[in-house]
Amino acid sequence: MKFNVANTTGVALSSVLMLCLTACGGGQQQQTQASAPEIATLTVNYGNSELESAFPATIKGRTDIDIRPQVTGFITKVHVDEGQQVHKGQALFTLDQVQFQAAVDAAQAAVKVAESAVQTAQLTANNKRKLFDKNIISEYEWQMADNALTQAKAQLSSAKANLVTAQKNLAYTVVTSPSDGVIGSIPNREGSLASPSSATPLTTVSDNSEVYAYFSLNEKDILDLTKGGTISLNKSVSEMPEVSLRLANGEVYPLKGKVATVSGVIDNTTGAATVRALFKNGQGMLRSGSTGSILIPHVADSVIIIPQKATYELQDRRFVYVVNDSNKVASTPITVSPVNDGQNYIVTSGLKAGDRIAVEGVGTIVREGITISPKAAGEANQPQAPQQ
Repeated sequence: MKFNVANTTGVALSSVLMLCLTACGGGQQQQTQASAPEIATLTVNYGNSELESAFPATIKGRTDIDIRPQVTGFITKVHVDEGQQVHKGQALFTLDQVQFQAAVDAAQAAVKVAESAVQTAQLTANNKRKLFDKNIISEYEWQMADNALTQAKAQLSSAKANLVTAQKNLAYTVVTSPSDGVIGSIPNREGSLASPSSATPLTTVSDNSEVYAYFSLNEKDILDLTKGGTISLNKSVSEMPEVSLRLANGEVYPLKGKVATVSGVIDNTTGAATVRALFKNGQGMLRSGSTGSILIPHVADSVIIIPQKATYELQDRRFVYVVNDSNKVASTPITVSPVNDGQNYIVTSGLKAGDRIAVEGVGTIVREGITISPKAAGEANQPQAPQQ
C-alpha cells in the first residue's frame, strides 16, 4: 500500500496550524476576559423618593434691636457682657448722672418757687375780690390780681413740666433692655462718650427665642410653587412641608421649621426673591448672624432614582452607561428632574425598571462599547482583600 507523502504532510501541517490558532484564540479570549475592568453596577427599579434641596441661609433673631442712649454722656458702668442673656427692663449701661441730677434738683427748686408764687398770687386775688365786692377797688384792679394768679399757675405748670423732663433725662442715663434677648458686641466701654447721634450703637439685643432663616428662591422656583398659576403663592407657602436647617458644622438642627413668607418683589440683580422660615430656639442654640442651609423635602412616588456619579454630561445632555446581558456598556441619554439633593437624580425618561447601569468609573474607566466585569453596587466602596 502506497502513501501520498505530500498529502500526509499537508494534513499534518494543517492540523498543527489549527491547533495553534485554537490555542491562540483561546488565549486571547481568556486574556480579554481577564482584562475586563471590574465595575460596580446597579439594577434600577421604581421606588419612593424624598430628596432635599439645599439653599444657603442666614439666621437672624426675631428682633435685633440696636441699643442707643437717649441722652449724651460718658459711660460710667457696663452692667452686661457680650453673649449674655438679658431680660426686658434689665440695666445694660449707666451714663454719667451728675449733670442730669443737677438739672433735676434745679427743676425741683423752680417748682417750689412757682408754687410759692401761686400761693402769693392766690392770696392777693382773694383779697382783691373782697374789696371789689365791697366797691372799694375798681374791677380793673381785681382783674389785674386775677391775671397775676393765672400767670403764676402757668409758670408752675411749666416748672413741673421741666421737672418731668429732667427726671426723664436722669432716668435715661440708665440704659435698659427693651426686650428679652442676647447681648451682641459692645464696642464702647467705661469712659467712652455715648450719644443718640453716634453711628455705632452701644450694643444689639437679639430676641432669639425664635429665629428667622432667610434664603432665596429663583423666579423658576417661585413659578413652580404656584403650579403654573393654578394656586396662589400664599396658599402654596402655607401648604409647603416643614423644612430642616443644616448648621455650619454639617449637623441638622433638631427642630423643624416652617416657611412663613416669600417677598413680593424679585431682585433684578439676583433674579431671586427672599424667603423666610421660622424656627423655635428655646435653648438658644441658634444665634443671630449665623449661617446654614435650608433643606426643603420633595416627595415623589414610583420614580427611578440613580446616583449622580453614575451620569455624565455632554452637550447639555445627560447620559448613563447601560450594561447589557453580555456585560457590554452602551451610552444612553436620560432626562432627570431638576429637584435633587446633590447626590441623586430622579430619572424622568431614558431608563426602565430592570436596566443595569454602571455606577463607578464613569468618564474614566467606563467607555462606550467596552465589556466589564460587573459587581454589586454595594461592593463598590468595600476595601479589596489583599492578594496572597
